[in-house]
Amino acid sequence: MRIISSLPNEDLNAVAEVAQQIEAAGFDGVTVADNAHTPFLPLAIAAVNTSKIELATGVAIAFPRSPMVIAGTAWDLHLASKGRMVLGIGSQIKPHIERRFSTTWSAPAPRMREYINSVRAIWNTWQTGERLAFEGEHYNFSLMTPNFSPRSDDLPIPAIKISAVGPAMLRLSGEACDGVSLHGFCTRDYITNQILPRIEEGMARTGRTREHFQISGGGFVATGATDEEVAKATEAIRQRVGFYGSTKAYWPVLAEHGLEELGEKLLYLSRNDGWDDMAAEVGDDVVRLFAAVGRHDELVGAITERFGGLTDSVAMGPNVPPDVIEELKTIDSPFAGYDTENQPS
Repeated sequence: MRIISSLPNEDLNAVAEVAQQIEAAGFDGVTVADNAHTPFLPLAIAAVNTSKIELATGVAIAFPRSPMVIAGTAWDLHLASKGRMVLGIGSQIKPHIERRFSTTWSAPAPRMREYINSVRAIWNTWQTGERLAFEGEHYNFSLMTPNFSPRSDDLPIPAIKISAVGPAMLRLSGEACDGVSLHGFCTRDYITNQILPRIEEGMARTGRTREHFQISGGGFVATGATDEEVAKATEAIRQRVGFYGSTKAYWPVLAEHGLEELGEKLLYLSRNDGWDDMAAEVGDDVVRLFAAVGRHDELVGAITERFGGLTDSVAMGPNVPPDVIEELKTIDSPFAGYDTENQPS
């Protein structure tokens, strides 16, 4: 299993030291979120201050950015890191696309399929020198002159992952991507019964294999050196479960466990200024559906029970001891490595 952590994006002055500490501790990679700050600048700093860890956007919002722009940014990071860049992208939701980014909204799955294919077409032109000729409903690219073509350094093209919640995006991830980032509001049963069948359906369309497809996330981790630290981390997750559970879009996860009544209670609280009361509705048994919980010395068993055999990459804070990280990395997972040079047509 791959163990990753995250980089700060609010203070670029702190990135180099944090990235080096994460690499020295034995983590496999880092991600950077696209929220109040861009994910790309911290990754650029990490690219030239580390030598081993995977660097991934987790995830960059795609549709407000032209595929040409995001392809170029990811390519530059790939070159700077000598092949360690993974492009993670997501669609966001309609209100953000239209009102925060002032960008046209359309059905996300078909548009994302074109986005991924156009980015790969651009990369192929830069890598091989072939004429750029991509035509789609949303994106068309037919001009690339030598002056605007970056060098390739004979590196394989970067892997592409998408974030996916609904059935269409899950199928698309299996059909067209090198991996998927699952939402934290997932349970083991939901991944097994609802998520994996849709990913496998997508894989069957294009002949992809599970060993070259990385599944990331799909739950939370509450850990610490002491029981007190674990309890504090557990309370933070309890609050997050309450928050997400108040949103109808996430209720299929609750329904998998017969927890529809909990969703109704949380929705009522959200509509009546009861945000501070949500956590009290989420019992310990519910928290453990969504999270691996345990001290550092219990973490291998907790991660194995919660994620083992399903998820290939789990994120946690940078304070986990190196010896624990090494133990966690021995947990079996189906993913054997990306194969970006053999993309389906």
